[in-house]
Amino acid sequence: MKLPLFPLQSVFFPGETVPLHIFEERYKQLMHDCLREAMTFGIPVYVDNTLSFGTEVQLKEVVNTYKDGSMDVVCVARQAFRLVSFQPVWPRKLYPGGEVRFLDPIQDADPALTEAVIEACKHLYRLMELPFEPVRREVFNSFTLAHKMGLSFQQEYQLLQLASEKVRLQFLLDHLKQTILVLGQLQQTRERIEMNGHFRNFDPLDFKDYKVE
Repeated sequence: MKLPLFPLQSVFFPGETVPLHIFEERYKQLMHDCLREAMTFGIPVYVDNTLSFGTEVQLKEVVNTYKDGSMDVVCVARQAFRLVSFQPVWPRKLYPGGEVRFLDPIQDADPALTEAVIEACKHLYRLMELPFEPVRREVFNSFTLAHKMGLSFQQEYQLLQLASEKVRLQFLLDHLKQTILVLGQLQQTRERIEMNGHFRNFDPLDFKDYKVE
């Protein structure tokens, strides 16, 4: 499938809201074309000087339009894709375009694994003393909290490329377990540092049967 493209150094997951500030002439043209033709566009992730994977998005609303023609828009991410070809400028357009192949999602979610990810995320937030908003299990998937688990940019990009829901959930759970382990170790270190210099009670030692040899 051919799509107009808006490369960004950001990862957007299917289902999430995508706010964008549009100020370049080529992307102003893209937004106007999307409004007029009700077409979608792709946001391939620019990483390590390459464009390989991204997400199709749909323009939902133009929130603000400024005197210079720039605008604030809200889009909705739809589905992940692999970029097959890229044209820096599409024919008769200012913006890029290319051919994409959508990733075929594998809906193999494991309820127990899903629950484990949610509970691990709760644990992480407790360690960080952050509020954790209730999660609706019936609509939860691996992308729901992906931006709120402390994943690096590279990890988010890796997650986007995984077609299997079960594999994505396991990826998140492994990350959460490792992060919780590190935070727990840091907390123990903090407690030891805070304890240094304070008066402490020690149990008396009985040396009456001790001999020097």
